[in-house]
Amino acid sequence: MKILIKNGRLLDAASGLDRVGDLAIAGGRIVALGEVPADFEASRVIDAEGLIVAPGLVDLAARLREPGHEHEGMLESELNAAAAGGVTSLVCPPDTDPALDEPGLVEMLKFRARKLSLCRLFPLGALTRGLDGEVLTEMAELTEAGCVGFSQAERPIKNTQFLTRALQYAATFDYTVWLHPLDPWLAGGVAASGAVATRLGLAGVPVTAETVALHTIFELMRATGARVHLCRLSSAAGVELVRAAKREGLAVTADVSINSLHLTDVDIGYFNPAMRLNPPLRQQRDRAALRAGLADGTLDALVSDHMPVGADEKNVPFAEATPGATGLELLLSLALKWAQDEGLPLGRALAVVTSEPVRVLGSSLGSLAASAGRLLVGGVADLCIFDPAASWSAAPEALVSQGKHTPFAYEITGFELPGRVQYTLVAGTVAHDTAATLKG
Repeated sequence: MKILIKNGRLLDAASGLDRVGDLAIAGGRIVALGEVPADFEASRVIDAEGLIVAPGLVDLAARLREPGHEHEGMLESELNAAAAGGVTSLVCPPDTDPALDEPGLVEMLKFRARKLSLCRLFPLGALTRGLDGEVLTEMAELTEAGCVGFSQAERPIKNTQFLTRALQYAATFDYTVWLHPLDPWLAGGVAASGAVATRLGLAGVPVTAETVALHTIFELMRATGARVHLCRLSSAAGVELVRAAKREGLAVTADVSINSLHLTDVDIGYFNPAMRLNPPLRQQRDRAALRAGLADGTLDALVSDHMPVGADEKNVPFAEATPGATGLELLLSLALKWAQDEGLPLGRALAVVTSEPVRVLGSSLGSLAASAGRLLVGGVADLCIFDPAASWSAAPEALVSQGKHTPFAYEITGFELPGRVQYTLVAGTVAHDTAATLKG
């Protein structure tokens, strides 16, 4: 299908493009940008006056809950949520049931996602069989099946010598290992250690749970030469360690979740289970450091940390609640809110959810690496078209995701969220049209 997008503000953070103009799509690719030939005959015209035409968002952390947890989220419902949030590519961790430790499981998941044509899916393969931390998976076969890296999700590797061997093997083939920096022996609590956890009588997770894990990871990176992506930093001390590691030249990248970027342990209130998250919400100084680290590039990407959780798992006492929240549909708005709060340009807000995540993924994207997260003539037509002047509230009925629990619900935080996605295009096909959805 040939599509003409007219009069939109074309904004590409990677190239610095920021101008009002037209964009033409044919064969799933951008064929004209800014000025469109007069003889271009479009089968659909989208009037984007007053809207921003940006690259589709790339989310590095979204659990889709299928297979194994379909009662909390079906693949179709969560990919629809991604499209509604302007997300055109997402990375899912391997902690499905069964875990993504066999090529057949990865191929099946990618095949189902392709059939839905709502969002590109890039799975992480399990670093160990069954995520049990004992036997390495066949990384080469999983890579051929479509995995973009290897992870234990939030399951620990109990033997540091085994982690060393895993990193050595990954380094040999230039695979990236995605690690959640949290020492399992120090992280037995349910809230961040501090005055709030003490007052509420909740078992605490100290900052050292993150920093001890980071020190271990960096020492092993020095020894093995492995490339590591750190998932969901949560502390000021952790940000400083990552900053030092980058100055040293270690091949490390890192992300932060929308939850840690905007909320603190004070938001737990009186045991609100919506705030039961992993990593736990920390203090204001940690949030300030995370915001500064994302702004200056110490942290590379902002992620939704999407994890739909059922009502039965949330409507229980705080300490018993399942950690997690719905986030795919909030990623754009919370990136914009962060930039507004910090006085940063719109381009920086878009960079941390478009071009910077693509840089983290690098060559693992294959042919998409050159144009994903970009607006380029000849590049893939993955687009997010949104209204920067619109605002909305994250009420449960406003969410497409099967998971309706979010700590950013208006009744909890009072947040009015800036920016509203109007259209999402994946490979030149309209995956989401807000007007059509409202009519439906």
